Order: sequence, then C-alpha cells, then structure tokens
Amino acid sequence: MPCTFIRLAGCPLRCVYCDTPQAIPLDSGQTQGFETIIKSLPAPKTPVVLVTGGEPLAQKNCISLLEELVPLYSHVQLETAGAYDISNIPKAVSIILDIKTPGSGEVERNRWQNLTILPKNTEIKIVLTDRADYEWAKDVIQKYDLINQCSVLMSCTWGSLNPKDLAAWIVEDNLAVRLQLQLHKYIWGAEETGV
Repeated sequence: MPCTFIRLAGCPLRCVYCDTPQAIPLDSGQTQGFETIIKSLPAPKTPVVLVTGGEPLAQKNCISLLEELVPLYSHVQLETAGAYDISNIPKAVSIILDIKTPGSGEVERNRWQNLTILPKNTEIKIVLTDRADYEWAKDVIQKYDLINQCSVLMSCTWGSLNPKDLAAWIVEDNLAVRLQLQLHKYIWGAEETGV
C-alpha cells in the first residue's frame, strides 16, 4: 500500500542492526514546523502516513504532529522502538511497536509497561538476529499474551538470519505471527536510502 514516510531525526538507541543510521544524530534533519511538514507531503496524498525515525517519541512535539495528521489521512501510523510511554498517542493512530531482543543490543531499553496498555490497532514488530532471539521472543509473546491482543510480526535482520529458517521455526511451532521481510532491501537493494 502506498505510504508517505515522515522520518524524524534523532534516536537514543543504538541497535546493532539499525537500517537507518543516518537518522540517529539529532542534527541529521532540519527543524520544521507542522505547516511546513504538511505542505511538503506529496500530492495526491497517500492513504497512509507513517511517522518514524530515528525514534519519533524522543521528539517533544511528536504527539502534536500526530494530532495534526489524523484529520488529514485515513490512516496514520507511528513506528516506535517502545522505549517511551505510548499512553498519550492519539487513539486514531495505529502503533507499530518494536520489541528489542537481546541480539539488538538494546533489550534493556524496552518499556515493558507499554505491553500492558496496547491499543487494539497495535502491531508488535520483533526483529530477530538468531534462534536465541526467536526463543526469547516466543517467551515474551506468551508472557504478555500478545497474539490475543494485536498483530505480531517477526522479522529477520538483513544478512544475519535467513528468512527460510525463521519461516521453518514459525511453521514448526504453529506460532500465530506474521513473517515480515524488509521488502525495500529486496526491491532496491540493502544500501539504498530514501525509498
């Protein structure tokens, strides 16, 4: 589905597999007001807009930006690492919440309280580096009863975990999750940015 990305600069996390390291520094973007951001969105507007980063919730005006976007788009999404409180996100916004595995190097940044207040329109994304991450993720899914609350997606780190292996584990365990691939890397190549 066509989607417009609004990428906010700055991220306090340092995941070992980060696929957008250019967005980590706070000064990697430009300071812009809401009106400037909204005017710069492509026309015709896509039905979906995704606010991502870096880590968008690290920006003090992220919630206000989401509130500005809700009346303009039929579907507004926020992708967050889950290290910040999600309780103030507008109810009309769909949340894509990453759970950081031990293999990410940032497992201690997970804000576990978020998993107890998930809105129905939440997707949980878990990026896996190896079988140990997969087993760890299964435990988290069970502990928080995630499959009965929202969609759960498992993704492979590029070049580290073979999607065939992950697919086999999911089928073997009859785990009710979706396998997610980084399609942009398959279509445009792993090093391409801005797609």
